[in-house]
Amino acid sequence: MQDLDKFFKKGELIPAIVKDVKTGEVLMLAYMNRESLQKTIETGYTWFWSRSRQELWNKGATSGHLQKVISMYGDCDDDTLLVNVEQTGAACHTGNYTCFFNQII
Repeated sequence: MQDLDKFFKKGELIPAIVKDVKTGEVLMLAYMNRESLQKTIETGYTWFWSRSRQELWNKGATSGHLQKVISMYGDCDDDTLLVNVEQTGAACHTGNYTCFFNQII
């Protein structure tokens, strides 16, 4: 098992980019702490740290819009995660499939 501490040398939270493994579409960005990363690895489903509620949350636990983890990568600096998932339903709490639907340019 990989040492997870290396991902938290710069802070208590690490950004996690979540991507649909089938389409390659970026679904969302959320934050993980060490506990949520460990739970994600153990359960095979995404867990995050809610900065607004200050608590762990299992994506889709109440909505049924689960994210099954297919693979996960750390970047070259060990300060960002890329999580490839099979998405069930919408990824965004607004009901949109992806959180990135507000076009700027």
